[in-house]
Amino acid sequence: MSITAITILTSYETHPMQPIKLSHHPPGSPTATPVIIVTDSRHEKRNAFTGTMATELEWAFTTLDRDERVKVIIVTGAGDTFCAGADLDIGFLENKQERPIDHRDSCGRVALAIHRCRKTTIVAMQGSAVGVGMTMTLLATIRLAHQGNKYGFVFARRGITMESCSAYFLPHLIGYSRAMYLVSTGQVLNPASMYFNGLFAGAFPQRKQVLVRGLELADEIAQNISPMAAVLNRALMWRGPDSAEEAHLLDSSVLAHIRKAFFRATLEEHGPENYPWWAEVNVDRKPAVAEGPKL
Repeated sequence: MSITAITILTSYETHPMQPIKLSHHPPGSPTATPVIIVTDSRHEKRNAFTGTMATELEWAFTTLDRDERVKVIIVTGAGDTFCAGADLDIGFLENKQERPIDHRDSCGRVALAIHRCRKTTIVAMQGSAVGVGMTMTLLATIRLAHQGNKYGFVFARRGITMESCSAYFLPHLIGYSRAMYLVSTGQVLNPASMYFNGLFAGAFPQRKQVLVRGLELADEIAQNISPMAAVLNRALMWRGPDSAEEAHLLDSSVLAHIRKAFFRATLEEHGPENYPWWAEVNVDRKPAVAEGPKL
């Protein structure tokens, strides 16, 4: 799916979607709040990932990225499971006739939507997660987990390969050695395992505490963090250059600009002249070439 037009809604709670639900925090507000909660409500299927879910998540992150009222997005799941991975009963390829080189996996579309979203994203993983349930969280700013559940990258045990850009993000977050262990064994582990190496910013003994802590962090960030500084700091790390010298030149130019700005500055109105400083890669499918009449 390619989103070409964005409509900013007055209220996200009244927007009909299924299985993804959007809600305001605090609840009851007739208009969008600084903190928006995105909930996977397919709890009867352990929130297993589907193409419909991918489309709704991609729309949600693309839209919330453009809404200046929104500062923080929280992602969570309904029930006792955060996400049981892809729904293998449905499968992956939406178009069975397409060539593998033309395929864009739906999990990766969601991952890129989260990655490109300029709002702070907190994932409150109130239950177990495997597969895409883990990989799509790697793009988030902060991950929180439940001590009584297990998490894992189980691709090899299911005979499939990594998705959601996880081959790039996982080793960058926890190191290549630990990433190799997790992917090669396919083990599901407690969030305190040494192999996760700080992937989670916190793990809590009671399930309900995960979302509670996520909301506390979201409120703190929405009230105390400069939106423009947050965006630029994340970009400096994920979109940074390859050497210390190049990093010095880049962060010097960004710092020289942002120190002139005020706390509530927005990227659209007050961003650095060199933003974005990276070249976007076009991941859209190449249009098919129709064969003409044979001469």
